[in-house]
This record gives sequence, C-alpha cells and structure tokens, in this order.
Amino acid sequence: MGIDVQDFFKPIHFNEHLAEEDYEKVRPLIDFAKSISQVTYQSVYLVDYYKRGFIYVSDNPIFLCGNTPRQVLEDGFLYYLKHVPQEDLELLLKINEAGFAFFGNLSKDDRLKFSISYDFHLKQPTGNLLMINHKLKPLLLDQHANPWIALCLVSLSSHTTSGHIRFKSKELKQAFEFNLATDTWEAMPIIQLNKREREILIYSVQGFTMEQIASKIYVSIDTVKFHKKNLFAKLGVKNITEATAAAIDQALI
Repeated sequence: MGIDVQDFFKPIHFNEHLAEEDYEKVRPLIDFAKSISQVTYQSVYLVDYYKRGFIYVSDNPIFLCGNTPRQVLEDGFLYYLKHVPQEDLELLLKINEAGFAFFGNLSKDDRLKFSISYDFHLKQPTGNLLMINHKLKPLLLDQHANPWIALCLVSLSSHTTSGHIRFKSKELKQAFEFNLATDTWEAMPIIQLNKREREILIYSVQGFTMEQIASKIYVSIDTVKFHKKNLFAKLGVKNITEATAAAIDQALI
C-alpha cells in the first residue's frame, strides 16, 4: 500500500479555518527563519500544518537534493515522497503519529517548550543516500493549542542508521526517546558535563593534543585521559569526532 501526503495529517484535527489576517503573525517568523538560514549551514524551512505545506524553504543545500527552494516549497510534503526511500517514509509516518501523540499529552503551557529530533535518509541526484538529522519545533499554536507553524532544521547526521527519535526540552530539563521495538516513549537521563570535560572537549575540537590540553588546564596527561574517558562514557561514543557531534546535537557546548 502506497503512502499518500494526507497520511501525514491524519493525527491532526483542526477545529476551524484560519483567515488570511491571522497570517499577520506568521510573517515575522518567516523573516526569523530567513535570518537563521544566513548564519548556519543547516537547511531551514517552515511547516504550516493548516495549509498542509511549507511556507518558507531556505537555499541551504542539504535538504534540497538538487532542487531549488521554490520547487521544494511548491512540493511541500510531496517532497518527502519524492526524496525519502520507502523504508524511511514508513518510519517518518510512525514518527509523525508518535510525535503528535506525545505533543497531545503535554499541557498547553509546555507545547512550545519541546522539540523533536530524528534521523532519516534523503535520496540525492546522484542516486546516493544522505543521512540527515531533522529537528522540528513548534513556533506558533492556534487558539486551541494545536500546532500551526513549526521550524525545521536539517543538518548532516552523526549516526549511520535512521531513527534516534527524541523529544527534548532544555527549559524543563526533560528528554525522551522513542523505542521503535515497543512503540513507547522512554525517559532519557539529562547529560551534564563538568568543567574539565567541557574544557577537554572544546580544546580537542580546536585541534589541541592531550599534552597541550594538559598544559592549558594545568593538569597531568593522565588526568586529561581520565576526564576524556568519562566524557566518552557519558556521551556513549568512541572517539572525539563522535563526542563532538553528540555534544553539539545535545547542546552541551
């Protein structure tokens, strides 16, 4: 059975039609998204759940798959059907359903405090698959606290497999991961780096050797190794490249 664009909107139930004057609230968000796109390599786009499409797509190339922003804007959710492989399309539908269910269980006051993050493939013009990370955060709700406008950020993923579905709120210090085997959300521990771990990570990213880091923070090389080992264990990674990607993804540095 094929997947249709309208399948993405089955979990959404709107109670009314928004008038064009309501969209006065949206114009500043489009300007905001344009500004973000100018200072990041990430692709930026805005989803309008009422119009069931996109209302802004940046020219950052990661999400475009060789298309122009206008082509992606015109395709809207059809773009996923064109450029996401079938297996990942099915995953996106599951994420969509689970994400809206999670969102619906939040209090109205908390619905703008969470973002969702997940990984999937995009088919490139060359035929290759690119693993991307997709973050989505509601920016505007309707008067019934339904999601209306959402900000989407697309970056290169640090993972090699699709999934890794997480709802997070820095403000509430809460994080949840979706277990695909049980179709349930599970609470995740909030990772916090101590001063030494953060220093070592930052200096490592800047290309300093362990000897140089030890000199900069006035500790022994063995102490640097000790903190680096703890850092990797906290982040669940094997090397500094993975640690950097994980720390950026979780906004730890």
